[in-house]
Amino acid sequence: MVKGMVLLTGINLGFVKDCWQLARGYWSSEEKWRAWGLTAVIVTLNLAYVYILVLLNTWNNRFYNALQNLDIEEFFSAQLEFCVLAGIYIIVAVYQLYLQQMLEIKWRRWMTQQYLDSWLAKQTYYRLQLIENSTDNPDQRISEDLRLFTNYTLRLSLGLLKAVVTLVSFIAILWQLSGTLTIPVGGTEVTISGYMVWVAILYAVVGTWLAHKIGKPLTKLNFDQQRFEADFRFSLVRLRENSESIAFYGGESREGQSFMGRFGSVLDNFWQIMKRQKQLTWFTSGYAQIAIIFPFLVAAPRYFAKEIQLGGLIQTAAAFGKVQDALSFFVESYPLLAEWKSVVDRLTGFVGNMEKVNALSDNGADIHHVPTPALTMSGLSIYLPDGRLLLSKLNLSLTAGDSLLVAGPSGSGKSTLLRTLSGLWPYAQGDITVPEGQSSLFLPQKAYLPLGTLREVLLYPGPRQPVSDEDIYTAMSLCKLEGLKDQLNRVEEWSHVLSLGEQQRIAFVRALIHKPEWLFMDEATSALDEPTERVLYKLLCEHLQNTAMISVGHRGTLNSYHKKKLTLDGAGCWSMLTL
Repeated sequence: MVKGMVLLTGINLGFVKDCWQLARGYWSSEEKWRAWGLTAVIVTLNLAYVYILVLLNTWNNRFYNALQNLDIEEFFSAQLEFCVLAGIYIIVAVYQLYLQQMLEIKWRRWMTQQYLDSWLAKQTYYRLQLIENSTDNPDQRISEDLRLFTNYTLRLSLGLLKAVVTLVSFIAILWQLSGTLTIPVGGTEVTISGYMVWVAILYAVVGTWLAHKIGKPLTKLNFDQQRFEADFRFSLVRLRENSESIAFYGGESREGQSFMGRFGSVLDNFWQIMKRQKQLTWFTSGYAQIAIIFPFLVAAPRYFAKEIQLGGLIQTAAAFGKVQDALSFFVESYPLLAEWKSVVDRLTGFVGNMEKVNALSDNGADIHHVPTPALTMSGLSIYLPDGRLLLSKLNLSLTAGDSLLVAGPSGSGKSTLLRTLSGLWPYAQGDITVPEGQSSLFLPQKAYLPLGTLREVLLYPGPRQPVSDEDIYTAMSLCKLEGLKDQLNRVEEWSHVLSLGEQQRIAFVRALIHKPEWLFMDEATSALDEPTERVLYKLLCEHLQNTAMISVGHRGTLNSYHKKKLTLDGAGCWSMLTL
């Protein structure tokens, strides 16, 4: 059965290997003994479940014979036996499901932690955007696909185990109950032993082949459906994140068209799934209904020939049904198998792209963390992903208290230089020496404001030492944010509540609180007026005198706050000027 299912579904050894690569980590992790122990209990309950089905099958013979023979004592004795078996069956079914769900949530929690760690490590979440064939919607892979993977893998593997055990258990019973069938062929008679078994196998094989032919396209359709749903969901999130800009543009009509365009892909693909599932349901429903009456038709000749009693007929039909169900595991599970394969393909692609990103990061500039007071760049060259040169062989050294202004036209590589120094940009060559053990802080043009209280926003990503409210108040007053002092414990979506200028001032509050040895600023005052910009830069010069500062900006007013100026032309050339 397993071999046939593998061949018919196209689930080849490569797919099995991919699935095992995704699953094996948990089963060899620090939680392996607990996981294997829980699995052993679940398997035992599954075996007990099948054993009870065997006892109930035998009970059918006893019960229906008592009805046929009008034996009232045997009838009530059989009822008592059924109550005991039914009670045990209920207990086994309840704990089988409960423990399976327990294993599923433990497995999912472990995998989610591992995937989050891999996604966040080495800024992989950022670098995934740089590769040409990047993973679409990684958040959906982690939240939804991991849930489906653990659920489907357990359901299908335990379902397959149950089907195999059921087949082994009932095929012997069915062989014994079938007797022999004599068929006249030509002038001779052919005797078939255990003929009900052969009929069940033939019925299941034909059904499996037809189910595969009808349902095969569902694998790709389910893969695409998850992607279209995630794309549509992501577009809605982008509207919420950029609501003010869209409102100023009056772009509601354009956004609505975009939403419906993406939702149209969802609908079109879902219609294809509906049509294919309708065809598959026509077949599986008919297949299941015919299976109810089919064993009675096949066993009826022996019953009417008085070779078996009513109980024997019922027991034979029930055993045939269990064998047929076990052999038809693939038919009944085909939609689930198709979804499972698409989930595995998506997760495998996600893992492959993260590995590709990590390999790509090893090809960038050589960054050395050494106990030195200076940040140095030797022969640093920076490229775009398409190979175009932005900066050629830059040699530069900065020490504590230095300040450098990076200028040049848009697209000349100013921000990319900061990314390279931070280790984010892999398309670079040369050597960068970074002072070991010294802290750094990056102030982008649009500061990131996490969800939470205003205090958590101001202290992001977290201070090296405890910070008192008085220190926070002082920094807020210096940066002209004293009006927000009474809202430190208020939870808001601050990126929507505060103006861009206020958000940039919050970034300067962070700098005053964290007091980093190295401060990188990328257009950090672009939304501020020149008087406020002057105040903030003077604060840095007064309160962070030992901090080395590297700023990217276009305004000429920034010259007076820096000791050196690096100008880029975007074609590889650069010039250095002492201010």
